Amino acid sequence: MPDPQSYRPKAGDIPTQPGVYRFRDPKGRVIYVGKAINLRQRLANYFQPIPSLHPRTATMVTTAASVEWTTVNNDIEALQLEYTWIKEFDPRFNVKYRDDKSYPWLAVTVGEEFPRVMVGRGAKRKGTRYFGPYGHAWAIRETVDILLRVFPMRSCSNGVFKRSQQIGRPCLLGYIDKCTAPCVGNISPEEHRDIVDDFCDFMAGHTSTFIKRIEKEMYAASEALDFEKAARLRDDLGAMQRALEKQAVVLGDGADADVIALAEDPLEVGVQIFYVRGGRIKGQRGWVADRMDEADTAGLVEHFLLQLYAGEDAAAIPREILVPALPSDHETLEELLSDVRKAKVRIRVPQRGDKKTLQETVAKNAQQALALHKTKRASDLTTRNRALEEIQEALELDEVPLRIECYDISHLQGTEIVASMVVFEDGLARKSEYRRFIIKGQDGSDDVRAMHEVITRRFKRLLDEQSTAVVSTEEGADGPMLVDPETGRPRKFAYAPGLVVVDGGAPQVAAAQRALAELGINDIPVVGLAKRLEEVWVPDEEDPVILPRSSEGLYLLQRVRDEAHRFAITHHRGRRSKSMVESLLDDVPGLGEVRRKTLMKHFGSLKKLRAATVEEIAQVPGIGPSTATAIKTAVEQTAKNGKVGAINVTTGEIIEE
Repeated sequence: MPDPQSYRPKAGDIPTQPGVYRFRDPKGRVIYVGKAINLRQRLANYFQPIPSLHPRTATMVTTAASVEWTTVNNDIEALQLEYTWIKEFDPRFNVKYRDDKSYPWLAVTVGEEFPRVMVGRGAKRKGTRYFGPYGHAWAIRETVDILLRVFPMRSCSNGVFKRSQQIGRPCLLGYIDKCTAPCVGNISPEEHRDIVDDFCDFMAGHTSTFIKRIEKEMYAASEALDFEKAARLRDDLGAMQRALEKQAVVLGDGADADVIALAEDPLEVGVQIFYVRGGRIKGQRGWVADRMDEADTAGLVEHFLLQLYAGEDAAAIPREILVPALPSDHETLEELLSDVRKAKVRIRVPQRGDKKTLQETVAKNAQQALALHKTKRASDLTTRNRALEEIQEALELDEVPLRIECYDISHLQGTEIVASMVVFEDGLARKSEYRRFIIKGQDGSDDVRAMHEVITRRFKRLLDEQSTAVVSTEEGADGPMLVDPETGRPRKFAYAPGLVVVDGGAPQVAAAQRALAELGINDIPVVGLAKRLEEVWVPDEEDPVILPRSSEGLYLLQRVRDEAHRFAITHHRGRRSKSMVESLLDDVPGLGEVRRKTLMKHFGSLKKLRAATVEEIAQVPGIGPSTATAIKTAVEQTAKNGKVGAINVTTGEIIEE
């Protein structure tokens, strides 16, 4: 492993100008590309002591063997050069927005004498105008088929076109009026080009002009008693309306915009982009990319915009780009894209109205795409096996951890402390094995003590069940009876896990290990997964284990930890809601503990109790009209005073009203 100090350039040799730098490995391959306003100041950050660097940065600088740079005149040139090098070298440590699909495009070959409309996939070519991309090829083919009635341009392949020229007879489309048959000279190149231009304008969102023109011609033909022409124009108008119905109006101002949203987790990023032209959604694209560094949302947006638009032609860049967070140097990006488009381009975060609503819709699509990706990834048998093998290898376990148990603590400022235990077997969640714990006899928010108590209670139960159910096997060896002989049900706490995971770092791991040692258990490995940097902590080790970002093992541990956190938060929220209802009713005269519990059981939550009328409260057994009135008064007064607010379902925090 190279020492970064061995190839560190002298500070005086590094210029202070803007520029782009490249790190190379011992074989000369570029592994990272970055840009800087001040190269000397930026590169100095990479040569700090290894322990002070982020783990992924430390991995990069210890993988590299050299660094080089190129100075430029300004920020825009640095941005352009960074994009060029990323595309050329494909560095492994850069954020990679790779689309694993080939989305269908609607293409018009405007560079040919007789342009052709077609649906295709793959890389874009010069001399072709593109619309989309679209989610489904069949949808755009159906739209084109409808519009060919109004814009009868060429849609046949070069082979069919040349054959028709040779035989002097058009193909079927020419006979059914879905092509003007330029192959046999029925229309001049200039006239055909006019039809193509009209089609492109319509697809670009300039639809009102054509609709008004056809309506005017239809009424004129009707007044001239040319009913056959009027009927044909009526059908053309209906075809255009049907094509427009497939594209919902989402922006009332008829804006041209690309709406971008990201769904993030520590390992991956779900990307969604809606292409809006003339206020209508013209296309959609989405994928999931590996996350290679710790960039925040603004940093991810910057990388995404650079890779999405740099190298595109002017027609592909809209007037407005809506993003979830503004990059730190969005003015530079705007200037770069404006130069390409030859017109002003704005990058902004929508704050209200239709654009804000659409951004939220795109964000939901990104979240759903990421969740679906995770589900598919988790359900793949080969992937699960590889994840378990990677965990075994990284933690140096004696065997593959087929059963993994994870524990998490949840509380609110030291109150209503609860814990969760989730179980994954063969890489899949076993929800029937989940358990909840209520931590009693503890004041404050000591997560370490709470973790020690939970591990002690769970594994003491393991020892109890194993000691009371030992039978002799056929081979004569003693082993635990995993099925209760009286009920026939499995003794679920009698199963020992192959790995215990706790949510937290070294202190939580030490507490769990100490609890097992006090019970005399020394054959169950324990690790902790710290959320901030996704580090895997092992007992009695000074430094954590760093799994690769693309590791399936790290992905599985993350899913286990997140599931334990979700399960703990759900339990904690339910208990807190119940305790809040009971506490605010303490001062209601004539309402004892039994009737408070009956009231809580009937309504289920404080929100429903607040919404209930006096008559509805009086219908609860044991609650009379006067008591119902007192309950309603107490609930309304508490809400008015702001003592009980809404609950953040993610963090479990109370939000003051």
